[in-house]
This record gives sequence, C-alpha cells and structure tokens, in this order.
Amino acid sequence: MKNHIVSAFRLTLVMLVVTGIYLGLVYGGSKILPTQGNAEIINYKGQKFYANIGQEFKSEKYFHGRPSTVNYNAAGSGGSNKGPSNEEYLETVQKRIDTLRMQNPEMGKDKVPVELATASGSGLDPDISQEGALYQAKRIAKVRNLSEEQIKSLINAQTEKPFLGLFGPSKLNVLKLNIALDQLK
Repeated sequence: MKNHIVSAFRLTLVMLVVTGIYLGLVYGGSKILPTQGNAEIINYKGQKFYANIGQEFKSEKYFHGRPSTVNYNAAGSGGSNKGPSNEEYLETVQKRIDTLRMQNPEMGKDKVPVELATASGSGLDPDISQEGALYQAKRIAKVRNLSEEQIKSLINAQTEKPFLGLFGPSKLNVLKLNIALDQLK
C-alpha cells in the first residue's frame, strides 16, 4: 500500500512539473504573437467588433462568412456533432448550397467552396478561403456597382498568407474584408 501511495505522489509531482512547463511555453508563445493572445478588437462606426469571432452578414452587399450552428454566439460555442452520414445534416448543407446559388446566380453550377456550406467546429470561424471570397465577388461587384476587378484586387490585398509560408491555408477575415469593402471608393 505504501509503495502505491509513494508512486502516485511521485507521478503527481512529475505531472505538475510537466504541465507547468507546458503552460509556461504556451503562455510565453502567446506573448510573441501580434495580439499577444488577446482578442483583436475593431472599432468601426461607433461599434465594437471582435475580429477573432465570426460575425453574421446578411446583406447582399457584404461577403458572407461560414455558417454558424450557434448563431454566432460566442458564449455558446460548439458544433452540431452531426456527421456526413446524418440525413438532417445533409439536408442542412444542401439548403445552404441552394441558398448560396440563389444569392450568387452569376456562378451558375460552379462548385460551392466547402466553408460557405458547412459550419466550423466552434461555429465561430471568422475566416473564409480566397475561393470562398471569389465565389461571392460577382454578386458584390454587381450590387455595389463596382468592377469585378476592384473586388478581386481587394480580396488579394486582404488575403492573409500561411504562417511562415507553411502552416495553414491562405484566408481572409470576413469582418476586416467587409470593412475594407465599405471603405472602397
């Protein structure tokens, strides 16, 4: 019995040290990031927005982000937990695709980028791919009476490249993209 208690105590101490080192590395690493591990707050037109949390944009004149299973409520982050074999999930995705095609008739039967039809695991993803933005470019150019080239140029300017050119995909923050779109003349 005594051997088990001593072994358990030693294991507890080792795990406390390992966990402490890990937490120190994560905390220290966050402090070298541009926002130092804090939320990125954007004040625009007298309102405060969090660029790290997906926002809902319904108007035709804005880029739309990923769908949210939690209605963009950061207090209730989470996915639907429905897999690709779930009939209800497949119906939801098909409705989203149909809505996107109706909103963007210029795209015809072009493939809908996956992030525009499926929600992220948290339901709060603030980013879309360059393909997702380009899919919506014709609609926005038409609604705003701008050239498609102006919209594509804006998309290219707002595209964030992968970290160190290696880690992750190219992406666009939808909130920042829409603010830049409002400022486009």
